[in-house]
Amino acid sequence: MRYRIVHKTQYSTVEPISVGHNEAWLTPRQTPTQVCLSHQMEFTPEPSIVVTRQDHFQNTTTQFAFNQGYDQLVVTSISEIELHAIEPATLIAPSWETVRDAVRAHATTEDFAALEFTFDSPRCRISSDFAQYAQTSFPMGASIRDGITDLMRRFFTDFKYDATATTVSTPVEQVFRTRRGVCQDFAHLLISMLRSIGLPARYVSGYLRTLPPPGKPRLVGADASHAWVSVFGGPLGWIDLDPTNNQFPSTDHITIAWGRDYADVAPLKGVYIGGCSPRLVVSVDVSEISG
Repeated sequence: MRYRIVHKTQYSTVEPISVGHNEAWLTPRQTPTQVCLSHQMEFTPEPSIVVTRQDHFQNTTTQFAFNQGYDQLVVTSISEIELHAIEPATLIAPSWETVRDAVRAHATTEDFAALEFTFDSPRCRISSDFAQYAQTSFPMGASIRDGITDLMRRFFTDFKYDATATTVSTPVEQVFRTRRGVCQDFAHLLISMLRSIGLPARYVSGYLRTLPPPGKPRLVGADASHAWVSVFGGPLGWIDLDPTNNQFPSTDHITIAWGRDYADVAPLKGVYIGGCSPRLVVSVDVSEISG
């Protein structure tokens, strides 16, 4: 499958911004099943400086700054990617305790690299309540694959998608109590549950290709940024799971970046001096292109 993604951010203020420094995580990653064929960033107005770098997690980030005033900023990211279906695993899945203990013991280079995803992060926290919820899906000796499959299924049943229930700063404890939220909330909470039983889990930022109802045209700009979870499976590598939709991502999920949580890979963030009554409009269009 080949996709073209256009992610457009429009930021406007009543009073001009005099100085602004920004950073964007909008370049698709290269993965074993995803190839970034092209990527470009367009800015209005033109920044004073643009720098591309790799962050701690090897995501590509774009830093740009303005030394001149503006009252409207438009940032457009245009990407083309090729996505291949994930091959079915042929290895026997280890028990979840085997994965947990190997990570704690730094048994391999991969285990040591996964260790940093077992600790608290700004938006994901270890808790006995989270561990108790997850433990039902991870009885003694259960395989890591069976455990995460059951946890995702239970989570999807117990938690309801509600775009009005949370904000970007809602803590995971509140989401756990109310059982409502959006994809970002569900990713943070599921990560917190997995880390609470000692399994490495990371936050994945990207896009989900959406399909219109039968007989209806596809709406341009109707897609949105999406978030899901990746859990370390030892010899199985990292396994993606989408708790919002109760599915293992394949050719409809486009990966942009990953980190400990949203704070590491926000699509666009920055600081500025000046401005008044800010207004933000974001649109995302994911369209299939012919090979």
